[in-house]
Amino acid sequence: MDYHLYGLGPTYPVGMSLTASALAFAGDSIVLENGLTQAELFEHVFGGGNDLLAWSFVVNIALAGFTILGIAYLGRNLTDPRAKIIAISLMLISVVSISSYSGLTSGLTLSVIEMPAGHPAEGMTTAGEDGVLTMWGRYLTWTFSTPFILIALGMVAGSNWTKILTTVAFTIAMCVTGLAAALTTSSLLMRWWWFVISSIFFLVIVYVILVDWTAEAEATGTGDLFSTLKILTVVGWFGYPILWALGVEGFAVLDVAITSWGYSILDIITKYIVTFVAMFYVIEEPEAIKGGDDYGSSLPGFTPADD
Repeated sequence: MDYHLYGLGPTYPVGMSLTASALAFAGDSIVLENGLTQAELFEHVFGGGNDLLAWSFVVNIALAGFTILGIAYLGRNLTDPRAKIIAISLMLISVVSISSYSGLTSGLTLSVIEMPAGHPAEGMTTAGEDGVLTMWGRYLTWTFSTPFILIALGMVAGSNWTKILTTVAFTIAMCVTGLAAALTTSSLLMRWWWFVISSIFFLVIVYVILVDWTAEAEATGTGDLFSTLKILTVVGWFGYPILWALGVEGFAVLDVAITSWGYSILDIITKYIVTFVAMFYVIEEPEAIKGGDDYGSSLPGFTPADD
């Protein structure tokens, strides 16, 4: 008799041992694969009367594309290296977003996941399958886009790269543990444990923004801009864990479409609006942002000889 290990592909005779890597791969597949194909998930979102959910994806694709074009146009004449780094970081936020939202739209980064025992959404079905629609692709967006937000904020504040990269590391850890919370089906307690860990990482980042970078921005001369950016960013970012807790992944007070729109609106504020506020300042107040020809050089004042 052969047994088929779901998600691993081939069949394995009884008694045949599997490698640890194969078992790990199988475990991941069981979590992310379900009875619905990508085509069925796409049809569920766009053809199943879920217009509100569908538009929460499409609107962000359009806004991300517009933002990319806007940054390219506004930054076309930038020459200062610090201003260029800020502009490129701001553009990459939307580059990641348009890619990730396309994944959600196509059904590539959507899954139907059965909630653990005791979860408010336990026993819920989606398109005939047991489980709730989980938009795990959003965590990919946050994992790769929030580092660029922090790079831009740190550069505006005039912080050093050690501190900037530290916040980047914490934000990646925050998003990955948030993804773990969303995908954990073994235990309701473990879902919330991952959520708590993610929230702790989040609070470290908030501290750096509100305390360290605020002081550095005042010293740098960009205090007014940074004050606006930190309010938009920090207030918006606090909305994400609140939505997670109230949405289908937490207490299931909000349905999938409302939760998705909540995330999309927060993305609009913390990504596209923040991007244009920062970019217009870079263009209109170049002296406040200017880093000089030596900015980023390991040997300031050193000019390499021509060959």
